Amino acid sequence: MSMILFASVVRVRDGLPLSASTDFYHSQDFLECRRRLKTLASRLAQHPGRGCAETRDFTIHFSSSGDVACMAICSRQCPAAMAFCFLETLWWEFTASYDTTCIGLASRPYAFLQFGLIIQKMKWHFNYVSSSQMKSSLDRIREELELQPPVVLTLGDTDVASGMVNGHTAMHLEPAPNFRMEPVTALGVLSLVLNIMCAALNLVRGVHLVEHSLQVAQEEIGNILAFLIPFIACIFQCYLYLFYSPARPLKVLLLLLSICLGNVYLHGLRNLWQILFHIGVAFLSSHQILTRQLQEKQSDCGV
Repeated sequence: MSMILFASVVRVRDGLPLSASTDFYHSQDFLECRRRLKTLASRLAQHPGRGCAETRDFTIHFSSSGDVACMAICSRQCPAAMAFCFLETLWWEFTASYDTTCIGLASRPYAFLQFGLIIQKMKWHFNYVSSSQMKSSLDRIREELELQPPVVLTLGDTDVASGMVNGHTAMHLEPAPNFRMEPVTALGVLSLVLNIMCAALNLVRGVHLVEHSLQVAQEEIGNILAFLIPFIACIFQCYLYLFYSPARPLKVLLLLLSICLGNVYLHGLRNLWQILFHIGVAFLSSHQILTRQLQEKQSDCGV
């Protein structure tokens, strides 16, 4: 009889499932345990290290370290040492396969779905290979559990985590929505670099005129503004590309007009090629802002 029934690898900071085994259990109790596992995954940052939560027929075990946590649903007959030995082995295998950069940039559920085959093999190994062949590892885990027992969570803890207490919704303040943008592209990085360069050029020239504002004629104030306003517009273009903001098309249009009008006003202080360069960068940045959309929300479906 299988003792390790389901396993998944999740990202600690937000509970995003990175990979999982295929399960063939469709009983209501198991599906409820899966729901509790997902709820617990979103709170792993509050429970570092090892822990477990028991239901009537199953036990959820989790082990987290760094950016990655491994979780498993086991039968009540599964020894804790075996469960945590499995989770530790799974953690080492996953972190050896994927670096922290890939894990941190993952933006959709089950981004490393192919790792599920390795999870399946490890499940089979721990379920059907004699425990005597893993004796040294199990003995070490038992000693560690005796010295530092895992955190034991109750069903009430997972209910509160999902906003439910005895079947009633708990009152709490919702955080502001977290809008996730599509990944930054190479062309987007280029537009950011060029935009920062244009902003720096505008700032230097504008500050230079401000330093000599007492010695220049009154009409030079217009030139100062024609440098500083595009400088501010370039900075806001960078912000709009990196972060979500409502009414983006209108803001992009206003910033583009500010940069274009400012550079046209500076004709004489800048030659035609310099003006075309600044305006071209502004159009490139505007295009990148408008084409970088919000990422579609993925349904957290089972694997």
